[in-house]
Amino acid sequence: MNLKHNIFKTMKRIGVLIVLCMMLSPVWMYAQDEMMKGDPDARQQIEAARIALITNRLGLTPEQAERFWPIYREFNTKRGEISMEFRQKRQEFDATDNDPKRQQEMVDAGLQFKQRELDLERDYSGKLLRVISAQQFMNLRNAEKEFQRMILNQLQQRQMMQQRRDNLRNQNQQLRQRKNEN
Repeated sequence: MNLKHNIFKTMKRIGVLIVLCMMLSPVWMYAQDEMMKGDPDARQQIEAARIALITNRLGLTPEQAERFWPIYREFNTKRGEISMEFRQKRQEFDATDNDPKRQQEMVDAGLQFKQRELDLERDYSGKLLRVISAQQFMNLRNAEKEFQRMILNQLQQRQMMQQRRDNLRNQNQQLRQRKNEN
């Protein structure tokens, strides 16, 4: 009985970890969406910055860039579709549902989505390696992570600036109220 309980707890923890990993992978997409709310040209600016950073970090020649970007965009689109499907599945899942069957279904779904992502990456890595070197491919992962960090930092800075503006607005409002009361 105790062994079954421990296995169940371990499976539950693994499921939570898988869900967390799946949740964090599209963080940069969320950050981009957040940044685009205030600026209609933000999507183009973000895409241009991403292209510039990745092209620079990989040291793509013009010929490589011409062949690389269509493949990479297609890969990103398909990766985004998989992430979107998982987000929808996760939204349908009730986190307070203690039914082991439902929890297992969510763990299995997370594993299936991860496998689909892996299969997609395996397929597109082959296509990309026909255009860029293995070293450039390894640099691609680092460049993607660097770009995600940049986007998240920008988002955090914007949120902090908004909080400061809100705090100043509230302080000014309180000062005006005090002045009017006197």
